[in-house]
Amino acid sequence: MKRRTLLASAAMGLMLASGAFAQGMDKVKACFVYVGPIGDGGWTYQHHQGALAVQEKFGDKVEIQYQENVPEGADAERVLTQMALGGCNIIFTTSFGYMDATNAVAAKFPDVKFEHATGFKREHPNVSTYNARFYEGRAVEGLIAGRMTKSNKIGYIGSFPIPEVIMGINSYYLAAKKVNPDVQLSVVWAFTWFDPAKEADSAKALIDQGVDVIASHTDSTAPLAEAAKTGGKVIGFGQASDMAVPEYMPTPRVTSIIDNWAPYYVERVGALLDGTYEQKDTWAGIGGGEVQIGEITEAIPAEVKAEAEALRDAIGAGTLHPFTGPINKQDGSPWLAEGATAPDGDLLGMGFYVEGITGDIPQ
Repeated sequence: MKRRTLLASAAMGLMLASGAFAQGMDKVKACFVYVGPIGDGGWTYQHHQGALAVQEKFGDKVEIQYQENVPEGADAERVLTQMALGGCNIIFTTSFGYMDATNAVAAKFPDVKFEHATGFKREHPNVSTYNARFYEGRAVEGLIAGRMTKSNKIGYIGSFPIPEVIMGINSYYLAAKKVNPDVQLSVVWAFTWFDPAKEADSAKALIDQGVDVIASHTDSTAPLAEAAKTGGKVIGFGQASDMAVPEYMPTPRVTSIIDNWAPYYVERVGALLDGTYEQKDTWAGIGGGEVQIGEITEAIPAEVKAEAEALRDAIGAGTLHPFTGPINKQDGSPWLAEGATAPDGDLLGMGFYVEGITGDIPQ
């Protein structure tokens, strides 16, 4: 009898919790798990700006909590469990490697909402996913790289060989190749999201190969710092945040991809407050304002700037897709026919280079 009473009480608790979300909440505790430090100047910095935007929007209706430098793995599951036990109503897990931990903890806390960035697993009703079409911004960078390279050698610093990164490399190369058929791409894998020393070494390796334009999918300004040492011979791009600091402008940072998470975070916390929250999967890009292109500096000729802005606007308007055929895979096998555009499923599972890129993707 006692066991039945306990089960009934637990069920009633879940019903009340579910009802609270359906009817709205007086106050929300929104929690954020970060893979790097909020001062990284890139990925984590930009996610934290989104968290601060939530606080500014809702004031004392929201309590913000966050934890920095959480490794992707068992530590993430521990941190998420502590947050759920600590009264977090919604937890944003802001790195791809948190995917399994997010779903594992969500199963144990069905009354807590979990939001996973850049992932695809929604194994439970309380897990949502959100992503940004970074590859759209990579196309704009690629156009600039193809136009600006003097050596015809452009470079890319990859973090980890996951689809998000691979599609960015492919988009960057295709856009560069379209405006400069002689361009060659070198990729260096740093195997880190944030490690300034490794990122600097990766940039040095590319520069030693004769690369004079470097894009990166890592989180610090270290690649720009290495480019700056060349006295204007090498240019690069801000990654995840604008990185528009005086020592890197007008060169080597000639523009940037800015991840604008604030509108999404405000929307999702607001939905908990007003009772409209539902599970969802979001993948927005330039058109939705989640991917922004930073100021293109005067180091870029006016005609190239105009061309890059026109590409940005066409992508944002939906009249141009960075992956439009004909495109073959690296081995020469057909992927997209003339005029065909890449299905989202192909991009989200991308594990191949396009034709023209040399080297192997690490396994």
